[in-house]
Amino acid sequence: MTSLTFDRHCEEIVTQTERLTAHVRGADMTAPVLSCPGWNLGQLLRHVGGDHRWAEEIVRTRATGPVPDDQVNDLSAYRSEDESFLIPWLLEGAERLSDALRTAGPGAHAWNPSEDGSAPVAFWARRMTYETVVHRADAAQATGALFALESDLAAEAVEEWLEYSTFPEAFEPRPDLPDLLAPDRTLHFDATDAGAWLVDLTGERPDWRPGADHATATARGSVKDLLLYFYRRPAPTIETRGDTALLDLWRTRAGFWLEAPGE
Repeated sequence: MTSLTFDRHCEEIVTQTERLTAHVRGADMTAPVLSCPGWNLGQLLRHVGGDHRWAEEIVRTRATGPVPDDQVNDLSAYRSEDESFLIPWLLEGAERLSDALRTAGPGAHAWNPSEDGSAPVAFWARRMTYETVVHRADAAQATGALFALESDLAAEAVEEWLEYSTFPEAFEPRPDLPDLLAPDRTLHFDATDAGAWLVDLTGERPDWRPGADHATATARGSVKDLLLYFYRRPAPTIETRGDTALLDLWRTRAGFWLEAPGE
């Protein structure tokens, strides 16, 4: 399994934010972001900067319970943003989060949504890295920029998704969706440039492991596009075979629970 260092995550939060701002310099901040319906480009940047500041407060204060996240998802007041303010604001928030994480250290504890109580703040370093990566892809699509991503980052982001796809919220019965778990249900994800993963949906909860085997359904493509496919973003190289309805159900059920409702 892929595991990048805490320091690398702290660096990438800043680096990915810098690359994001490069995609949007000179762009129309009111341009729609098709992968985040209802948002324009300025609102997307507000969301990312709000995420960074939300996580920074949690880490800096060693929060022991949920911190209000209105600044993350309540974007109705930000329909006409000024690039000259927004880009420095976004970069400042990334630096502040990276500094707060380094000051705390990976073993310090703070609240996070995936745990009862507190857990190591290394969670926030990894999560905010890939939150920024995926929204950089959104910004690149909205502006027509090229979205490139190192394969080790993409592979770890894929495994982060797979990890959270085993949480109860991703498989427990729901009245509005078909059941996910059943006999003879396995998924194979083949990253042509980074390896493969198998998701087993036949037990009492999902399980995953690196490797390949006979599967009910397969998705194959570059690891970068596999990550985008998981997040329901445009993924040009992905080819699917077998029970594609099961793939779609799994992506819906495993849809990342920290994302904004409109994404």
